[in-house]
Amino acid sequence: MTEPNSSIEILDVTLRDGEQTNGVSFSWQQKLNITKHLLMDLKTNRVEIASARVSPGEFEAVKKIVEWAKSEGLHDRIEILGFVDYDKTVEWMKGTGVRVLNLLTKGSLNHLTNQLRKTPREHFLDIQKTVEYAAASGIAVNVYLEDWSNGYTHSRDYVLEYLNVVSKFPIQKFYLADTLGVLSPFEVRTAIADLVKEFPKLWFEFHGHNDYDLAVANCLEAVSAGVRGLHVAVNGLGERAGNSPLEAVVTAIHDKTKFKTSIVEKEITNASRLVAVFSGKRISDNRPIVGEDVFTQTAGVHADGDKKGNLYANPILPERFGRSRVYALGKLAGKASITENLKQLGMVLSPEIEKKVLERVIELGDQNKTVTKEDLPYIISDITGENLEASFRIETCTVTSGIGVKPKAEVKVNFQGKDYAAKGEGDGGYDAFMNALGKILKELKIQIPKLYDYEVRIPPGGNTNALVETVITWKVEGETHPIRTIGIDSDQQVAAVKATERLLHILLGNV
Repeated sequence: MTEPNSSIEILDVTLRDGEQTNGVSFSWQQKLNITKHLLMDLKTNRVEIASARVSPGEFEAVKKIVEWAKSEGLHDRIEILGFVDYDKTVEWMKGTGVRVLNLLTKGSLNHLTNQLRKTPREHFLDIQKTVEYAAASGIAVNVYLEDWSNGYTHSRDYVLEYLNVVSKFPIQKFYLADTLGVLSPFEVRTAIADLVKEFPKLWFEFHGHNDYDLAVANCLEAVSAGVRGLHVAVNGLGERAGNSPLEAVVTAIHDKTKFKTSIVEKEITNASRLVAVFSGKRISDNRPIVGEDVFTQTAGVHADGDKKGNLYANPILPERFGRSRVYALGKLAGKASITENLKQLGMVLSPEIEKKVLERVIELGDQNKTVTKEDLPYIISDITGENLEASFRIETCTVTSGIGVKPKAEVKVNFQGKDYAAKGEGDGGYDAFMNALGKILKELKIQIPKLYDYEVRIPPGGNTNALVETVITWKVEGETHPIRTIGIDSDQQVAAVKATERLLHILLGNV
């Protein structure tokens, strides 16, 4: 059994098992970028990047990743899933240069007899031939016991026979796979403790799936029972309900066990965002650790408690993950929520004005309106009668686009009482607008942050003439928290223009 305070190895399977998520297919450039982040920044121990013999494109992707890994001295931390096919997988691997094979074998008698239609003795002999061929080719081998969870539950004798026989082959690690996500935490602890007792010299790792939403708990029990490693995927990507989520598993291990991992917590958020963008699979706002809202206090009483000694804080502090606490503005907001948001904007208001701002925020919340920190200056402007838009206004914007037409835009702005105009072209209407606006901003020596995310929403069930809410997220250099601006209009282009105008008001200090 693993000694207390020892390190648990993390094998990231985002690029292999995670790619089995419906609709997810990474290009080789995306796989390379994710691999670099996982190994260099996140400090994952190993990365399983692909399955062997899938396609010519996958072959080239593995080659490129291996070439990079060699240049960084990380060659042995790249792993491939392969098959019991004697020499075919090994020869494929030799062509790519990858040196670690994770061999997919049968961990249940049911899969063995009904899928492969072979006896245990035949399967073990096939494994031996493949493993020995790999070893002779300079390739290290680990083995997956596919469907091990059902195998141990319904055919324990087969699993014990498998380990007794196969452990005599040149194999480094044994991967216990809850392939169908059927185990409970108690069942994981019982099964793994049993195998660790029976085979104390073997290196076991747990590969969990999240069908019952028990993957994190199962990983904790697996560690307590004696496994030496865990398999995880960023954002819990994977087939059906996904694999064990890296972000939650690692955080729980660090906080709830005596074990540690090599993972750099501050890079978890960056890994999550990178995988979300490349996979096209957005994560829910309330997803633990990495969701947009998980460090947001909504109730005013919580913001008040945070002011009085972090009364509502738990050990999962946002700063651990390169993030910061956010205080939501809506009908549940209190005075403390308003004060905290104003403080983040560098603003101090009189108690009377602050009270009026709170009343307006609650009023908007009752109308189911989205209110952000960046909206506060506009609310204040409306309340106090000040025209905060006077220094920079987009007076007119004309965008022309369509099928067979190069998108064009004409923009006129007023800055500090002086008019400016420019034209631009782009790949789309908003791109043309930004190119035209960029000419004016260059003349004015005004720099804006990079566009990080662009989202368009209409009310559920809305008609074609419904109001459009365009939310643009801007990544500010050197800042951990991005700026989000919102524009609302019945025209999508105009809503985006309004959201961009709001950004300029924030940057120019009209708050």
